[in-house]
Amino acid sequence: MEHALTSHSAMLSQTAIAPLELMLRQVFGYQSFRLGQREVMDQILSGQDCLVVMPTGGGKSLCYQLPALLMPGLTIVVSPLISLMKDQVDSLLQSGVNAAYLNSSLPREQQLQILRQLHERELQLLYISPERLLQPTFLERLQHLSVSMFAIDEAHCISQWGHDFRPEYAQLGILKQSFPHIPVMALTATADQTTRLDICQRLQIHPYELLSSFDRPNIRYTVAEKLNAANQLRQFITTQQGASGIVYCSSRRRVDEVAERLRQQGFSAEAYHAGMTQEARSSVQERFLKDQLDIVVATVAFGMGINKSNVRYVVHYDLPKSIESYYQETGRAGRDGLEAEALLLFEPADIGRVRHLIDQGSPGPQQDVELHKLNTMAAFAEAQTCRRQVLLHYFGETADKPCGNCDICLDPPKRYNGTEDAQKVLSCVYRLKQRFGINHVIEVLRGASVAAVVERGHDKLSTWGIGKDKSHEHWLSVIRQLIHLGLINQDITRGSCLTLNDAARPVLKGNVALMLAEPRLTIPVTRRRHGHQAPLNYDRKLFARLKMLRRSVAEDLDVPPYLVFNDATLAEMAAILPTSERELLAINGVGERKLARFGNPFLDEITAYLAGD
Repeated sequence: MEHALTSHSAMLSQTAIAPLELMLRQVFGYQSFRLGQREVMDQILSGQDCLVVMPTGGGKSLCYQLPALLMPGLTIVVSPLISLMKDQVDSLLQSGVNAAYLNSSLPREQQLQILRQLHERELQLLYISPERLLQPTFLERLQHLSVSMFAIDEAHCISQWGHDFRPEYAQLGILKQSFPHIPVMALTATADQTTRLDICQRLQIHPYELLSSFDRPNIRYTVAEKLNAANQLRQFITTQQGASGIVYCSSRRRVDEVAERLRQQGFSAEAYHAGMTQEARSSVQERFLKDQLDIVVATVAFGMGINKSNVRYVVHYDLPKSIESYYQETGRAGRDGLEAEALLLFEPADIGRVRHLIDQGSPGPQQDVELHKLNTMAAFAEAQTCRRQVLLHYFGETADKPCGNCDICLDPPKRYNGTEDAQKVLSCVYRLKQRFGINHVIEVLRGASVAAVVERGHDKLSTWGIGKDKSHEHWLSVIRQLIHLGLINQDITRGSCLTLNDAARPVLKGNVALMLAEPRLTIPVTRRRHGHQAPLNYDRKLFARLKMLRRSVAEDLDVPPYLVFNDATLAEMAAILPTSERELLAINGVGERKLARFGNPFLDEITAYLAGD
């Protein structure tokens, strides 16, 4: 069998590559390949192992899905999550591809039916978890099937240096031992050089590597100092005008609190975390995918592999543990290529909280890796240079110029002479005998008459009320900067009380001037950049009508709207205004299967709109 497969792969490399473009258009509806996709497909069709590192939404899945249609046998796709499998298979079925997934969520009868389809050679792709794949009985079953390729999605899970290491993934090296002549394609959106080397070693492959740019130019990155997080979140979501979004929080309790508050504020929001029942989680996910729910507030498990293309924003309410996590989670926005936003609410205390959690683990290399990754994430959040340049540099990619589409580029930090503000804070800390924390210092500065101040006689201090002309948030920002600059220390061993460092003395005496960043008390609302809202100038009224039609069609089929057509496809329709099947087929995202199923209603809608109906 192995010899037959090898010779067949060699034949495919010469005779079957030409139909790649035809299959791309007919099945998936795309007019051209993205950079690097064609080369990877050529390699896998010739029997060469491949490592594909592409950003979320960059077209990773197509790299194995399209060759799978040209290969004679079965493509096995290893996937870590049930939701990821279902989403991918649903999308393939809409395009007319024979695909299925096999996992514990399926009734026994359905599992048996899929196994029958396997042995009758009816399936082109099978999605499966690593645990199920590695069962000896299943591996034995595969020996009697014609397997053409193994595709391993979310391959960073293989490596202990990755941000989401999973022990069961690390055992996938057995595939090369059991099937030495079957090509393996490993795919991930997030892997630095160390992780990439580890993936290859564990899988026992010497692959052709495709390292796409990590840049997602349509995503605007913003980091805002967390001052009043609830109000900041409300303000930001209000500007999104009902668009789909995800809010990530660090704990289940925080998820529940934030989701409940957003509902009370009138937003369409629900919680999602592992403490909920499977039925409740599935309901939230399905409603979100079907555009029946605007906002999901979740722990980081939500969204991995979810192919919802019209998520317009991702908010991190708390600091992620690594740049890889942050990059992957923000990458769930704007998968359709249209403009999207990523907001991180950051406070320095988050670093200490996450570090404390990491310290609770077992000492060793894994803990060292986690601490290193946390430190690089903190450096990103505190950076005063272009966010995109910092991100790309982390992944080993250079960007010569600032991006022009992050908070630092669009609204550079403004500086002011903060010497007087600093002296007020330092004096207050000194008068309080360096025994109180940030909030108490601010209460005294602002002349508060709360019990904690009055009962201690702190309303009699000379520094009481000397900062009453500035807001709580202003002083919070100033104190944090003084901590960063090394003038003040926050002593965690003494209840986070503020103490003065030697560097505070010359500032207090007025010997040096101190420049500080002007506190940003609101999240800047910046004008959207021309050219990033859509691939073309499109008719907004027609776009809205097409979205309504899409939702109606999707409801009839009981599928998420983006599985009919994504937003980018609708925007292109609203720009090109196709009125014939041939013109509609030239739109990206319209393949022959979708043309046959959905073409007429959309052509009718466009024709009616142009006629003024």
